[in-house]
Amino acid sequence: MKTVLKLSLLSITIILISCAVQRVEVPVFEGIDFKEVLNSKKDISVINTIFSITFAKDDTEMKGEGVLNISRNGNLNLRVYSLGFLALEILSENGFIKSNLRIDKNKSRILTEGLRDCFFWWDIDDYTVNEGEDMVFLKNLTREIWLDRKTMLPVKQVILLEDGRELIINYADNEKLDGVWYPSCMRIELLKYSVRLKVKDISFNGSI
Repeated sequence: MKTVLKLSLLSITIILISCAVQRVEVPVFEGIDFKEVLNSKKDISVINTIFSITFAKDDTEMKGEGVLNISRNGNLNLRVYSLGFLALEILSENGFIKSNLRIDKNKSRILTEGLRDCFFWWDIDDYTVNEGEDMVFLKNLTREIWLDRKTMLPVKQVILLEDGRELIINYADNEKLDGVWYPSCMRIELLKYSVRLKVKDISFNGSI
C-alpha cells in the first residue's frame, strides 16, 4: 500500500511539474539608452500575426481568431474568424478603408489606427522625455507612451485623437521570438469599445 501511495504521489508530482507554467526571463536593458532600443526596431516594416480577439461594448462580447498583416505606414489586412467562418475583413490602404461589414467610426478607428500604433509602438518622432525610477515617459503631440525602464517594452500608450478623445492601449505578458521581444497581450479602448488581443504567433518582416 505504501509503495502504491509513493508511486501515486510521484506521478502527481511529475504531472504538476510538466504542467507548470514556464517562466519567461524578460529582457533587462538597465544602463542602456532607451533610444538605442527604439532604433533597433526601426528596420521592422511589416508585422504578421495570429491572435485571439475579444470585442466588447458595454456588457456584450464577441470572441474570435484574428489574422493580421500590417505595415508601418498603416496599410493592413485584418481577417477575423468566428467558429471557423469569416466574420469580418478590413482592408486599409493609403488611408482608404474597406470592410465586408458596416462598422461604426469608433470600431474602425480601433481596428486601423489603433492596431497600427499598438503594434508599431516604437515608431514615435519629435517626442519629449521624462525619465523616472521605473518608467520612461515619451510624449509628442499625438501619442504618449510609458516604457518599463528594465525591459524597455511598453506598459501603456495613449493616442490623442483630433476630436479630443483618447484611444488607450495597455500591454502585458512579454514574450520573445527570433530575438525580438514583444507584449503578447494588449487591450485597446475607445469610449465604450474595447478590443483584447492575445498573440498566438507573430513574425517581423516575414510571413507566418
